Amino acid sequence: MKKKKHIGQLVSVHFSDRKTPIYGYVIDYSDDWTLLKHNPVDFIVDGYVIVRHKNVAEIRRSKEEKWKEQVMNLKGLKPTLNERVPLTDLETILRHLTDKAGVFQLYTKSEKACYLGRLHSMDAKVLVLDNLNTKGQWDGQITFKPGEIRVVEFDTDYSNSLMLVNAQNPIV
Repeated sequence: MKKKKHIGQLVSVHFSDRKTPIYGYVIDYSDDWTLLKHNPVDFIVDGYVIVRHKNVAEIRRSKEEKWKEQVMNLKGLKPTLNERVPLTDLETILRHLTDKAGVFQLYTKSEKACYLGRLHSMDAKVLVLDNLNTKGQWDGQITFKPGEIRVVEFDTDYSNSLMLVNAQNPIV
């Protein structure tokens, strides 16, 4: 996939094993990851999405994406160069997001379940996440195999809202 031509453009990312595509402006990419300014619905931007290329079937730019982009550009939602994240590898990405955003969401194969938290530790076999629950409280740890991570979201309304609650009741 030639993503360089898509930098600054709104695209849809389609997976070989998920029903719902992910929409967003392409900000940056590496051999394994693509950073998007997330467009979850209509002409709205909500945070950022980092997509692992594994299981990506197609990056599409049809009339629909071009129309959405035109409207969103008129709204001043086009991303800037300041919105980059180091896409070197998963550990670098998650350490950066833990330091910068404080919290992020991870998705594995299922698009219906996400895991919110911050990086606790990681090695080649195990990723340990400090879990932030739906009440905005730190609630133990969750482990993953690093290769299972498909999508990382951050700076979303949902995660930022839970961090506000956490700041009021910081149980560490």
